[in-house]
Amino acid sequence: MEGDQGVSYEFKTYPDREMLAMDLANQIAGELRAALSHQDRAALAVPGGTSPGPVFDALCAADLDWDRVDVLLTDERWVPESSERSNTRLLRERLLVERAAAARYLPLYAEAAEPEERLAELADAIAPALPLAVVMLGMGADLHTASLFPGADKLDEALHDEAPILLPMRAPGAPEPRITLSAPVLDGALKKHVVIYGHEKRDVLEKAKGLAPTEAPINAVLDEAVVHWAE
Repeated sequence: MEGDQGVSYEFKTYPDREMLAMDLANQIAGELRAALSHQDRAALAVPGGTSPGPVFDALCAADLDWDRVDVLLTDERWVPESSERSNTRLLRERLLVERAAAARYLPLYAEAAEPEERLAELADAIAPALPLAVVMLGMGADLHTASLFPGADKLDEALHDEAPILLPMRAPGAPEPRITLSAPVLDGALKKHVVIYGHEKRDVLEKAKGLAPTEAPINAVLDEAVVHWAE
């Protein structure tokens, strides 16, 4: 499927969300196994929120060398893990269990009032794990992905080819700061998967063709990705 500006991606349709979750979990497990066949470790970056939960439920039981896998979020709210708004909390409940409990978790949050205070050390811990072997992303109806929001204060910096690994991000309507992997880190993953549900998001993605990443941040990571869709 071709988009404007040279963006090309595969669009896969599933009969329901359960089939999507099972198929995607199998694909990600296979891609991690393939990466581990020729390197010591492999990194998997995943979104927060409840939507990827069914994928995590299937993936956590996959038979692979999880002790050689680094797991991290694509973005996180700057809140402690005890908060109900913490993506890390959800990850520990849904993905880092069963066999996947052996994976090494690379956090995007450390105790501090503002993300700028701990950004460098968090990025330093992630750097050796790059490039990502696999990234799974979501997309909002406003065409954001990770915490790359249209109108966010550091969006231009996050989209730049020379962007750092992590950026703090503050967006209109967001109650707390966020921390996000930059577009080059996300786009540099060896395998990229985008999960969307419902006709609204399918239509929005179609309308994003040709838009600049500043208007449609999802376009910064779509090239050579696989988009997985179910109603």
